[in-house]
Amino acid sequence: MKKLMKMLPILGLVLAAAFAFAFSQPAPQGLIQFGNDNGTYVPLTGLTEGSDYDCENDPRPCVVTFSNNNPQTGQMTVVKPGIWQDLR
Repeated sequence: MKKLMKMLPILGLVLAAAFAFAFSQPAPQGLIQFGNDNGTYVPLTGLTEGSDYDCENDPRPCVVTFSNNNPQTGQMTVVKPGIWQDLR
């Protein structure tokens, strides 16, 4: 019985560590950048600025991200202002 009482704190720590891993959320994926092509948002994954697209000097949003990577429901954040130009 004394041996069991001495092991209880260690068992509690092991159990707490197991629960910490079991109930942790996966890390969120990175945000995708979108180009604003007159209100149509084009994913920029795999595209290079200067060769595939360009942003001309203008205060309107050119490259943006959305809080949930969904242009219809996410909150928009402007990454780069300008007028979108597709160079492909």
